[in-house]
Amino acid sequence: MKSYITDRYQRLVLYDKFSNKLVSEWKCIKHGVPQGSVLGPLLILVYINDLPRTIDDFANSVLFADNTSIIIKNTPAQEFKQTIDIVIQETNDWFLSNLLTVNYNKTQFLQFFARKQNKIPIQIITSNSILNNINSMKFLGLTLNSTLSWREHITALTHKLNKACFAIRAIKPFMTTRVLKMVYYSYFPSIVSYGIIFWGSSHFSINIFRIQEKIIRIMTNRSKRDSCRQLYKQLQILTLPGQYILSLLLFMIKYSEFFPLNSDIHDRNTRYNDNLLPPTTNLKLVQKEFYIQVLKFLIVYQRALNPFLRILSILKIN
Repeated sequence: MKSYITDRYQRLVLYDKFSNKLVSEWKCIKHGVPQGSVLGPLLILVYINDLPRTIDDFANSVLFADNTSIIIKNTPAQEFKQTIDIVIQETNDWFLSNLLTVNYNKTQFLQFFARKQNKIPIQIITSNSILNNINSMKFLGLTLNSTLSWREHITALTHKLNKACFAIRAIKPFMTTRVLKMVYYSYFPSIVSYGIIFWGSSHFSINIFRIQEKIIRIMTNRSKRDSCRQLYKQLQILTLPGQYILSLLLFMIKYSEFFPLNSDIHDRNTRYNDNLLPPTTNLKLVQKEFYIQVLKFLIVYQRALNPFLRILSILKIN
């Protein structure tokens, strides 16, 4: 490790408008590691690992490589603003103490609120910079908006899948059904399956389902008015709702420790001891959240799904 981070040198190479090469002198690197190196991501994670401890009393933080997201939860407007000021100050102090610099031009502020809840007017100023107030942002491949309706994310998926629809339509006259299915699987499920447990319950997801039906009709030479129900069975392709349900089940099997049972809250031997315990919530936005959707689905179909869940558990163990 010592040999990896010591005695390293770098220089700057530039080209002017006449394509003349300008090279600086070699200088010793006193801080940091080479970009693109194998140990670079590990070292940056070790280096910033204690950042959440400085703000744990005020906010939650999500670290991913060199991107840091801070989640602040507060309902009263005044307390919300005060907490933001404290978190920004504590974060700035930590970065200065650790010889790091925050790129405030790329730092953004997104406020989440329910549709009936008013947005709190706030402007964050730090280090002579004003953070951009945005209504949507891309986070780990998912586009989040202020109301968590997933409208922007599904719109972006629609553009990508329309290209897949055009590609399948273009090659249809020259390819067999087997090849078309291979093209379909390389385009559609690979794009749709990512994050479907989050946006699959959104009413905007019907747009993705319509594109899937359009692709199925193209592959089978059917008209717009023909039903696709038998076509899915014929091609042995899972529908979008089916893929959403399957993703929920797989998530439940993988993270079953996060789903409590009725027996976890009492010690009485009742007939419903082995049933899942749904949380109590009245907010519709929370009821659409994937964790609640998993519980609702499993509670309704628990008896019918017990053999299927046991099979998945065996596969997971194996």
